Amino acid sequence: MLEVLRRVIQEVNGARNLNAALSTMVRRIRKAMRTDVCSFYLYDKTLESLVLMETIGLRTQAVGNVILPVGEGLVGRVAQRSEPLNLEDAQANPHFRYFEATGEERYSSFLGVPIIHQRRMLGVLVVQQAEKRRYDDEDEAFLVTMAAQLAGVLAHALATGNLTRPALAGGQAMFTGVAASPGMAIGEAVVIAAPADLNSVPDLVPSDVEFEIARLKEAIGRTQEEIRAAAERLVNRISTQELALFDVYQQMLGEAALSKEVEKRIREGQWAPGALADVVRRHVQYLERVDDDYLRERAADIRDLGRRVLAHLQEDTPTTPEAYPDNTILVGDEISVAMLGEVPRDKLVGLVSVRGSSTSHVAIVARAMGIPTVLGMVDLPLPRLSGAPVVLDGHRGRLFVRPVAELKTRYESLIAEERALSELLEYEQDLPSETPDEHAMPLMVNTGLAVEATAQLKNRISGVGLYRTEVPFMITERFPGEKEQTRLYREQLESFSPLPVVMRTLDIGGDKDLPYFPIDEANPFLGWRGMRVTLDHPEVLMVQLRAMLRASRELDNLYVLLPMITNVEEVDEALKLLDRAIIELGEEGVRVERPPVGVMVEVPATIYQMDALAERVDFFSVGSNDLTQYLLAVDRNNPRVSGLYDALHPAVLSALDELSRDARRLGRPISLCGELAGDPGGALLLMAMGFTSLSMNAPSLPKVRAAIRRVTLADAQQLLNEVLRLATPTQVHQHLEARMDEWQLSHLMPPRD
Repeated sequence: MLEVLRRVIQEVNGARNLNAALSTMVRRIRKAMRTDVCSFYLYDKTLESLVLMETIGLRTQAVGNVILPVGEGLVGRVAQRSEPLNLEDAQANPHFRYFEATGEERYSSFLGVPIIHQRRMLGVLVVQQAEKRRYDDEDEAFLVTMAAQLAGVLAHALATGNLTRPALAGGQAMFTGVAASPGMAIGEAVVIAAPADLNSVPDLVPSDVEFEIARLKEAIGRTQEEIRAAAERLVNRISTQELALFDVYQQMLGEAALSKEVEKRIREGQWAPGALADVVRRHVQYLERVDDDYLRERAADIRDLGRRVLAHLQEDTPTTPEAYPDNTILVGDEISVAMLGEVPRDKLVGLVSVRGSSTSHVAIVARAMGIPTVLGMVDLPLPRLSGAPVVLDGHRGRLFVRPVAELKTRYESLIAEERALSELLEYEQDLPSETPDEHAMPLMVNTGLAVEATAQLKNRISGVGLYRTEVPFMITERFPGEKEQTRLYREQLESFSPLPVVMRTLDIGGDKDLPYFPIDEANPFLGWRGMRVTLDHPEVLMVQLRAMLRASRELDNLYVLLPMITNVEEVDEALKLLDRAIIELGEEGVRVERPPVGVMVEVPATIYQMDALAERVDFFSVGSNDLTQYLLAVDRNNPRVSGLYDALHPAVLSALDELSRDARRLGRPISLCGELAGDPGGALLLMAMGFTSLSMNAPSLPKVRAAIRRVTLADAQQLLNEVLRLATPTQVHQHLEARMDEWQLSHLMPPRD
């Protein structure tokens, strides 16, 4: 059976188009099972029905014309119950429905199994036979196994556009992804292709090494000019902080980075395109293994730059549309900031990408420009979208293709309401983050690259709740030196002075390794990472601590945060190194005071060591994203289980409430940084728990501030008491939404179905 399975999957994978794939599948299965009929019904979500897409044994004119709503007929019954149906005499079953076009009156035996991928119904696979007999256990096991194997293949085919639901031919279809920048837009899809394919470059030995190096430098120079031009087009549309990203791109292309590595590969015996592809792929591979979403998305930047240089090496300039329509919604496999800069701003209303997440650079810039964006839309059939009318929902991560009139009218109304709300919230942003009963709730911002260091927010926030220090370590070929780090940290501290800036020490390890410091582990999530790495390499941590202390001199707004702490001994060791760094700097004439030190609460074990930790540190900062992952044992980057990740899970809320109570009892401030803080309803619950500050991405600030200014602390505490008695995440969400409606704050929440 395994050999048959392998052969069928190989042939389906290798099929050139939809018809060939389905035809191969049904013919091979019929032959393997020695049965009379094999048919495949594709589930159409828009119609909530199953459409006969391919058959061998039934009449061919039935293909595309037989449509069964879920629950209707035997096939619909299989889809509804999501389990096999094995019948000796199908026509005697009360659910049997006869279609004259099929000619299936000749067949008695029926075996149908659902094809399901990550809880999503894709279709139903059916075999039939004239002889009255019940298919045996071996037959049923084979077809169930075949359906399970085909599920991934079919899902991939749907995602790439090689297999498309019939509804896309003319009816409305909906696709979902990751909401990366809020807002809604109505427009026309413009599909943009990558400038070159890094995976199709052959290996060739250069006949003239110096010629290859010269043309590499020319290609890099032309790419740098493209990036410079894109930056100039955006100069009046985004702040200097966002524009700093283009400087990062130029640094990546510079002599000390990409260019130097590729030149080395050329001298080792590889022609320029092959050397470039090798270097880019290596960087992309290690970045894509990173656990941190923000850092993993840097792979997209490297890949885009590599494609652009390769396009010039191949003497093929990157292709862009000659003209963009009004209300362009840019769609692509992977959209970069440079691509974004090529579209006239007055025509661009939305972005959609198959790859990417809310932490990608394009998402950051899109939020700064106020462009609704949905990334990670893996089901998107790119070849069939160009020119299609679409509606983009950046709140819920949805794209509607060829929307019906009613849906389009509804979104036109929602867009008008959102525009009016934005004007109101902007007016409030300079007002205090304070409840009607005068409870102050300090709001802070998370930062990473200079691109996010929006110092313009200084008058609207209480400080920086989390500054990620990993970035300079990721974009160099070595550990950055003390002077280099000092300059970067000083820039952050000065930008926000006198407000506090919480700097997290280097958080690498496991699947967040560096190109010059690789780590290979079987289970990286529970492996060598965070403080475990830097304490094992005190020479690295000491340089960073010295740089932070130097940068804070005469500013005194530095707060040091220790990540991935699991026991108090790690804190003791880190504090000894910090004190040693202070002494060393003093001996060099640089006198600094010991800054406040905190522990990042992201490992469940920390919850039960609060007393001992409070004796050693000055504050606590809860990393709610990682804490949720660990408490629920869910890798939210794994699409198979990401649906189980929910920061409003009762267990997570109970743990957060306990942490806040402990911190209050111990007299230590406790902040929270994570997606929950940036959700208006979640922020109210955290305020009610007693968190002393909330830190979030800058775009979340207006709605969170608006919610806090409209709900009393007493009402929020009553809501918390109600929520903590609920048993399921669904109940929590429903109750929270009901109370937000009651307070007339539903407009602050993402639009609901």
